[in-house]
Amino acid sequence: MVTVDKFQELETNRLLLRRLEETDWEMIRYLRSDKEVNKFVKRQSAETKEKALAFIAKTNNDIKNGQLFQWCISFKNRPAMIGNIVLWNFSKDRKTAEVGYDLSPEFQGMGIMDEAMKEVLHFGFNKLKLEMVEAFTSKQNESSKKLLLRNHFKWNESRKDSDDEDNIIFELDNSNR
Repeated sequence: MVTVDKFQELETNRLLLRRLEETDWEMIRYLRSDKEVNKFVKRQSAETKEKALAFIAKTNNDIKNGQLFQWCISFKNRPAMIGNIVLWNFSKDRKTAEVGYDLSPEFQGMGIMDEAMKEVLHFGFNKLKLEMVEAFTSKQNESSKKLLLRNHFKWNESRKDSDDEDNIIFELDNSNR
């Protein structure tokens, strides 16, 4: 097992994947509270500045403690947050992690999440030495399913999400990428 001591910013052609900062609280509030953004997701809301700041503080603490890697997605030439992507829910042996993501609707359909996903998967498989990445997504979330399939994830029909029966589980094995 390889451990990564500290958070690493990631870059793609267009994007900077950076650490969440307190100044991102408005986008965090929006992404975690907007009904349209969350129509397929069951998660705790952050409908106030205080809740958004608490989420950022907890996330950065969890990064520091090695529990997750979460990146704020922004354009290289514009540091404002437009979405985020996370590797979390690591298995005890740290060989499997779950990927989660969200993106402001204003920026959807531009290939941004695909670009971020490719970079995060590269980080997960090459730096963290993960053997598998899994993703839980709603049966109705066609955009998310297309993103996962485009990145070579396979739907594991035999697995069920005990926390949300509307979810289906996709897996990407490092040997099948």
